[in-house]
Amino acid sequence: MIPVALAPEPATFEAKVRRKGADAMLELVGKAPAKPRSGRKRKVVAKRRDQIPSDDFPSYWRDVLPEMRKAYDGRCAYLAMYLEPATGSSSVDHVVPRSRSWRLVYEWANYRLAASLINGKKSDLELVLDPCAIKPNLFALDFVGMEVIAGPAASGATRKQVNDTIAALGLNAQDCVDQRSEYYLDYKSRDISLKWLERRAPFVAQELRRHGKLNPGDA
Repeated sequence: MIPVALAPEPATFEAKVRRKGADAMLELVGKAPAKPRSGRKRKVVAKRRDQIPSDDFPSYWRDVLPEMRKAYDGRCAYLAMYLEPATGSSSVDHVVPRSRSWRLVYEWANYRLAASLINGKKSDLELVLDPCAIKPNLFALDFVGMEVIAGPAASGATRKQVNDTIAALGLNAQDCVDQRSEYYLDYKSRDISLKWLERRAPFVAQELRRHGKLNPGDA
């Protein structure tokens, strides 16, 4: 994991997600939406918005997945690796889970582009570190097993947070290790350039540079 800059909210977000989400929540608590919609009326599931079960929030966030892929160059925020559009299974992660804050369910700043594999493990956990709020070098790469480990900037309580995040998200699941290994071997054999590696797997590129393992001639 490396620091990720929070992308600006796209112009489409207000209409595609926030307004629809706000109206849906009103219906779910038995109130009239600001903008009437066609179709069957939503079932009332709670008296207040903070009581709405997380699974009952309509998944309007999925409607901005294309915008998220573009904003974050198609890379998983937690793996720092590119998600292939056809096979990478992109998803929208809620940093603060839906079950913890109704106010953030339909807010762009609470979304991270994530591999479905990672998002599924994160679920309702809040203990994991947020890529948009970490400092550099908290995470490192062990080139022997291509596993993510605590980095040189991690110490004390922060080191525990890093290790808990690695374990909770499954950052060293075999598929993740294999993908990092493939990028590493393709780069070392010069099948891909450093520039390409930095676009597709910036964490691997960062660690190669930090350990002085770049190919001769690469800066």
